[in-house]
Amino acid sequence: MPNCPRCEKPVYFAEKKTSLGKDWHSFCLKCQKCQKVLTPGSHAEKEGKPYCHNPCYSALFGPGGFGRGGAESYKY
Repeated sequence: MPNCPRCEKPVYFAEKKTSLGKDWHSFCLKCQKCQKVLTPGSHAEKEGKPYCHNPCYSALFGPGGFGRGGAESYKY
């Protein structure tokens, strides 16, 4: 039985969400920055960690400057 990459506890079949090639608990698949719960396939990934597309991933790793990356001038 695989372990969840976030909490390291076993992931049972009834509660698993598969994303980034790993099995997660549904409540453990969260954005690394804002902790918003994500759905498999609708999020970005950087170094094996999930991020929501907007604003977290675009603000952290997108192009800089005003009006770029969908996050405008918002900086974390």
